Amino acid sequence: MPNIGTAVRRWLAMLLGMAALAGAATGAALASGRYEGVASCAGSTCHGRADGDGKIVRQDELRLWQEPSTRGGAHSRTYAALVSLRGERIASTLGLGRAGSAAACLGCHATPAGARGDRFLISDGVGCEGCHGPASGWIASHYAVGASHAGNVAAGMNALDNPKVRAAVCLDCHLGSDKPGQFVTHAMMAAGHPRISFELDLFSSLQQHWNVDADYTARKPSSDNVRLWAVGQAEAVQRSLSLFRQADLASNGIFPEFTFYDCHSCHRGIDDNPERTRTFETNPARPIPFGQPPYNDENIIMLSAVAQVLAPREAGQFDAAARNFHAAMGKGRPEAVAAAGRLGTATSALGDAMARGPGGSDTAFQVIAAIGGRAVSVRFTDYTGSAQSVMAVDTLLNLMVREGRVTVGAAAGIRASINRAYAAVATPAEYNPGAFRAALRQAVNAIGTLR
Repeated sequence: MPNIGTAVRRWLAMLLGMAALAGAATGAALASGRYEGVASCAGSTCHGRADGDGKIVRQDELRLWQEPSTRGGAHSRTYAALVSLRGERIASTLGLGRAGSAAACLGCHATPAGARGDRFLISDGVGCEGCHGPASGWIASHYAVGASHAGNVAAGMNALDNPKVRAAVCLDCHLGSDKPGQFVTHAMMAAGHPRISFELDLFSSLQQHWNVDADYTARKPSSDNVRLWAVGQAEAVQRSLSLFRQADLASNGIFPEFTFYDCHSCHRGIDDNPERTRTFETNPARPIPFGQPPYNDENIIMLSAVAQVLAPREAGQFDAAARNFHAAMGKGRPEAVAAAGRLGTATSALGDAMARGPGGSDTAFQVIAAIGGRAVSVRFTDYTGSAQSVMAVDTLLNLMVREGRVTVGAAAGIRASINRAYAAVATPAEYNPGAFRAALRQAVNAIGTLR
């Protein structure tokens, strides 16, 4: 089995030069394909079995997609959430009319289909084709004798086995895009929409409806948690900066569009008690004027941590670009846009350097230690970055269990420490920076004892 660092470098090298692939693939599919609907996949000889006992694929994928008791069934519930009492109240507050027909909502709460087949139902929410792409070009051939994954992709299926493509598809809704109905504004959140948050490996695990067995690895490239986690962080940074640089998305009248900012740095308890205790901390990596809302840098912090391990020489350049971006936010829109472009360039350069950089069997341990180390942990002053760090530590621990570097029993033995860190970010209202860092440090130290 290749070591984790080698796998990461090999995967990062594969991604170089593929910057336009994900967006082009999904954009071209949306423009040219017809969406046939969930019912087209639901036959008992296809993906509608009650049990996952198929010879090639599970064949109970529809059951998992619509499972009402788990997060794995969340995609099937997106339209129902839209037309719920909460959804209707949000739409009414925003003056959008009925939520079920509001264009600003349907891009994510339903499959954003162009051409639609007879069996397509908008009420299916995010159906099979919402992730896999319009099926008209491949639905009749993808199960035929001699069919291949490469052939399916050529016929219009999204190559979700490629982490970059998967990230692009997921980020459209779980962070945002410039496509119709796929951008959650600050006004939407003020009206009651949940805060947007994303971590590619965790979300992939929640939605997993496939078995990574010998047949799967014969048909598709092997995957692992580190590369899914790392690409999710890098692509989230690039997507956020790209959207921020678009003038029509980054402004809301005379104000900036606050959806790009760290929500809970402002949304803390307010009162006029002269004896009140200040509940926020100044972030050393954000040289911004006191009282200014900071840009949401949760993914930037995670990239900084992994850069310390895989590309220590370039890590400083990336951190400097991030710091300069924050500083530019206190100067003006032109300066901030220019700095965002430089940070995007530094992010791409960091990926190149990590592809060439050192690695080894202890890479996951080292990244966890970096997340909990002083250089990174002092930046956990706000809720969003803190929550992202716990998900990262959990993701990397699970990777080491799958790789056989940590036993299931040993991981279970330190689960209490992980859970304490999760509890420290259970609710934004009760978040305390110092208490969180203590919980995270305890979890990181506990994992370090297994090294």
